[in-house]
Amino acid sequence: ALHLDDAADFLEELPANLVTRILRSASPQRRMAVNALLRYPADSAGSVMTPEFVSLRPGDTVRQALDTIRRTGIHKETIYTCYVTDQRRLLGIVSAKDLMTTADDILIRDLMQTEIISVTTHTDKEEVAQLFTKYDFLAIPVLDQDERMVGIVTFDDAMDVMVDEATEDITKMAAMSPSETTYFDTSVAAHAKHRIAWLLILMFSSTITGSIITKYKNAFAAIPLLVSFIPMLMDTGGNCGSQSSTLIIRGIALGEIRFSDLFRVMFKEFRVSLIVGVVLALANGLRILIMYRNAGLALVIGLSLVATVIISKLIGCLLPLFAKKLHMDPAIMASPLITTLVDTCSILIYFNIATRIFQL
Repeated sequence: ALHLDDAADFLEELPANLVTRILRSASPQRRMAVNALLRYPADSAGSVMTPEFVSLRPGDTVRQALDTIRRTGIHKETIYTCYVTDQRRLLGIVSAKDLMTTADDILIRDLMQTEIISVTTHTDKEEVAQLFTKYDFLAIPVLDQDERMVGIVTFDDAMDVMVDEATEDITKMAAMSPSETTYFDTSVAAHAKHRIAWLLILMFSSTITGSIITKYKNAFAAIPLLVSFIPMLMDTGGNCGSQSSTLIIRGIALGEIRFSDLFRVMFKEFRVSLIVGVVLALANGLRILIMYRNAGLALVIGLSLVATVIISKLIGCLLPLFAKKLHMDPAIMASPLITTLVDTCSILIYFNIATRIFQL
């Protein structure tokens, strides 16, 4: 038989009329438990928890607790962590190791740990998964609005959440809509549908860059060589922005970076961008001097690179943080969108510097 949380996941994928027929054939207790699970929001701890946990009473002895585990443990999802409750109120936790290595006449209330980390039924399941990563739990207790224990989230379910969230973030970072099915199970038409919307948005937004280039056509006419450096500047800016956004998105996902860290992040990225920008500017300036023997062009490209790297890294770190603040997925503000914004900024910087230095 499936554990209740797995049964709920299975039932969610079935048509409503079939779910009704299956639940009709289940025992009344099991039917009520599955229905309770199905009512929780899809992104909540309630949707991934199981009510099948070992509950012990504070007045039990270790011997009585072990007898309870022997009698009911086969029907529970895990017996490694047991929960001490009184009228469903969580008082403490006891590990199976503690029970097996303690004298039989010791009371559970004297053995249990009372410092407990718990979540509520409506806690975001991604936050729950992060707690497993932070504390190396095997299971986390779930409390309802009345602070009564209703279930546990186990490590295997938390890993499923992490895989799903990582998959969703990767698809969003690649400017695709998330898909619930595997690559080969998704049709060609569905793959195209998931990708084309973002590509259309990015394609039309890139026309801004084209209009800026058209505006500075006189500069091209005066110094045609300026055109050949546009791809290098745009690619460098996009790459720098993507580097910063990837690190910030990862930091947000792990709980290391919060919106309150905005100015610390900006200052750090600014210092990094100064070093990176100066090194890239010196390397390109030297190449231009050797190849074209044009100090003015080397200066234009060098200054443009420094400014582009600074702007792109600041954009790359700011957008994911603002997305998180606005309760959007930071992964949306990843490579494609940041690259499009940085392209526009780098072109504006490049031609403004060029027209001033060459007085075009």
